[in-house]
Amino acid sequence: MTTEREKKFDWPLCYEAENLILRYLEAFLSRHGFAHTLQSRMRDETGTLFIDWVDHLVMSPAVEPEMRKVGYQHEHGVETIGGQRAFWHPEAMLPRVLLDPVVSLAPSSVALRVDNIADFFAIHDLPFHVHGTPVTRYRKAVITGQPGGPELAIAERRGYRGYVPIEHAPTTSAALLKAHELWRTRNRNAENDNFEETHALLDELVSRVGRDAACHVVFAEERLFWERRNRAGQVQKRRQDRLGLGWANHDHHTFRSSREHFVDLMQCLEQLGFERRERYYAGAQAGWGAQILEHAVEGIVAFCDVDLEPHETEIDFSRVGLPPSKRLGTIGLWVGLHGESFLQAGMHHLECRFDYDLLRKQLTQENVKTMDPFSDFPFLKQAFTEGERWPVRRERVERLLKRELIDQAQFDKFVSEGAIGSHLENLQRKGGFKGFNQKSVSVIIQATDPRAQAH
Repeated sequence: MTTEREKKFDWPLCYEAENLILRYLEAFLSRHGFAHTLQSRMRDETGTLFIDWVDHLVMSPAVEPEMRKVGYQHEHGVETIGGQRAFWHPEAMLPRVLLDPVVSLAPSSVALRVDNIADFFAIHDLPFHVHGTPVTRYRKAVITGQPGGPELAIAERRGYRGYVPIEHAPTTSAALLKAHELWRTRNRNAENDNFEETHALLDELVSRVGRDAACHVVFAEERLFWERRNRAGQVQKRRQDRLGLGWANHDHHTFRSSREHFVDLMQCLEQLGFERRERYYAGAQAGWGAQILEHAVEGIVAFCDVDLEPHETEIDFSRVGLPPSKRLGTIGLWVGLHGESFLQAGMHHLECRFDYDLLRKQLTQENVKTMDPFSDFPFLKQAFTEGERWPVRRERVERLLKRELIDQAQFDKFVSEGAIGSHLENLQRKGGFKGFNQKSVSVIIQATDPRAQAH
């Protein structure tokens, strides 16, 4: 059944809330020398903004009225320590806040989220005193500033929304490592793109480590699989790793699916705890549709798209299987050439949050070109790097030709030249905006059709 969340498209612009958080961060940065230097290095060396790495702020309870006024709410059911209360903004992509009864500063601490705490401290040559056992749900280490001033914390999360580290959990750590190994070495080449083996493996991962941790494992491995096949991703990951950051600035992960297996993809994400958000029906306009899903604990957004026929704009294609089509749109052709995103092909693109204009300039210096923007609003800017051209398996192209879904000239071109496979997406959000623009997505889908790509 369609939920109210799936009908919500008009995400608000929360500039008041964003400006309040930025004001708190400015106050913090003015009093913490290392963090101030790190902020500058983030911009200059990675094209990213400090706020997009912030996991949470720790504040005095005195700020609660001000925070509630701009839309922050108490986040119930979240583990904290020492009487702290967690707050979040349900309609904005903004850092969470802990109100701590024993602090008076605003903020007393700012925590950045990275992929690996040990990497961060080793790269910056800092004393390493960490709370939490390696490869567990939540770890934190603190970098003190001037005496009496605020602290910078570095946080590492694995399928956990709370703020309480675990100190002794070797069994849990071993199970997580095994889950990574199982997903990394899985069979992606199932006969006829069958999802049965994938569903079974997801069930095994969930039984080993729990649903939320399994989600963390799967998406960490999917980013790695995508990165291995995308030069722009490799270049940017190297830049971010030089500061010990990893991919913790991810915004959304995009999976392309055939019509036949779209419901299978939805079921895989449901197994991992994703919930549906807005669903786009662009069948009559542009021949595609998309279901957006969000994982409340991991903070991961999945953008899943599929070919749609003009008359299918009223079908809940995330729950009802689509029949075969006599034509291929951009998405169906991509899947036909490369495979299902959740199987052989991997993600079509990874999107992370950046300083949009600055990243374009910096990647140009790394010989990574960027396509024209497909969203250029004050609150949302988006552009793909130029696509990576992948070789195409001959048997896949022969299958398309036999079904008369491509012609002989297209067959010859794809066999000899391959086809565009993946991108890195440069995105900048303002006002905490957490939505997407359907018209803009239509533009970039058409622009990346493999039939329109020159060699």
